[in-house]
Amino acid sequence: MTTLAASDTVLRSSYRPRHPLSVSATLGPLSRGVDGPCFRRTASGSWLTLRTPIGPATLHLVQRNDEIDVAAWGDGAEWAMDGIPELLGSRDDWDDLDLSRSPLLTEVRRRNPGLRLSRNRLVFEMLVPAVLEQKVTVVEAWRAWRRLVRRHGEPAPGPAPEGMTVVPAPDTWRLVPSWEWHEAGVGPQRSDTAVRASRVADALERTLSTGEDLLQESATASARLRSLPGIGVWTAAEVTARAHGNPDAVSVGDYHLASTVGMALTGSPVDDDGMLELLAPWEGQRQRVVRLILASGIAKPRRGPRITIQDHRRH
Repeated sequence: MTTLAASDTVLRSSYRPRHPLSVSATLGPLSRGVDGPCFRRTASGSWLTLRTPIGPATLHLVQRNDEIDVAAWGDGAEWAMDGIPELLGSRDDWDDLDLSRSPLLTEVRRRNPGLRLSRNRLVFEMLVPAVLEQKVTVVEAWRAWRRLVRRHGEPAPGPAPEGMTVVPAPDTWRLVPSWEWHEAGVGPQRSDTAVRASRVADALERTLSTGEDLLQESATASARLRSLPGIGVWTAAEVTARAHGNPDAVSVGDYHLASTVGMALTGSPVDDDGMLELLAPWEGQRQRVVRLILASGIAKPRRGPRITIQDHRRH
């Protein structure tokens, strides 16, 4: 009799959400490029790797109309499987979001009823790539992320696509030599921030609580993150939006976001202060509004206006 290794054993289940759901639109923020080491879309569905509290895991999600088929491999497969509802927005409630003041946002929401806020429950895993993205282009940041994760992580359990990798454990990030950070294009300020955060990774994971509502939990997590040198408002928002499903996260300081929000809501770019003023009527739900704006396809024009409303219902 052949004994299967944990990486070969597969758990299977299906999930039928109570609300319209687009897996592609909901999991989009977890992507770091089309060939990312931890998230990949293929013809067969969406693939994710996770370093769970129990161990590495690979998830494969296939949407079939109103039902999602899920397969999981690795020591952390059961933990990952248990988190599927939250990963796909089960705690994200849009019922009280009033978009009546904006015909554009009303239409974007109508066309994208399956857009939800994901909560992946992995704070440190969401923190490191956010730190790498500080004050550089996404091309540079994602290149560094791919290089470091593939060099210091471990192969994804199960039949994940080639090149998919489980992120290094916090202890492993502390062992990355300075010259490797440098070769990956990561300066000392960002690498030091990632290493400092790795020392308190367990405390950061404890900001995930099932006893508080998402707004209170996210506020507590943001304050704890911002208490660490090198982590400011932008980074805390990027992390809590993904790990906690923070419905009010706004990435103040983002190179493009304020202009995009201004273009969508007024037709003209604005700065961060202007963005916060425009989003103020939706305080408590500003991340939902930001996601709708990003789904609209509106951006600051380079030569002229190009406004396209994207429809994710069939994806």
